[in-house]
Amino acid sequence: MLIDTKEYASNLMKAVGELGAAAPATLAGYKALDGAAAKGGHLDAKTRELIALAVAVTTRCDGCITVHSAAAAKAGASREELAEALSVAIALNAGAALVYSARAIDAFGQQSG
Repeated sequence: MLIDTKEYASNLMKAVGELGAAAPATLAGYKALDGAAAKGGHLDAKTRELIALAVAVTTRCDGCITVHSAAAAKAGASREELAEALSVAIALNAGAALVYSARAIDAFGQQSG
């Protein structure tokens, strides 16, 4: 086990609660964004959670992985569906590295001439 997600989730929610107490408008704004994304009406909960997990991997957010893995399981996602969604995240990260490598080569080229 890399991270005890149940313990992590409990500690994370406590810390988020502390932040919410110190900056209630920020937490309210986040909750509004999260609620709006969940009410789209075109994707089912399982698909939204699989997308959220792929994004969580690309943004390297342990908290997001913890929360959305639980939500994906609750929404009925299978291990195979999760692996497919994560495969897209892996491919996208490699693609992003390729694009930014091209930008780095371009920027370097601009320096010499």
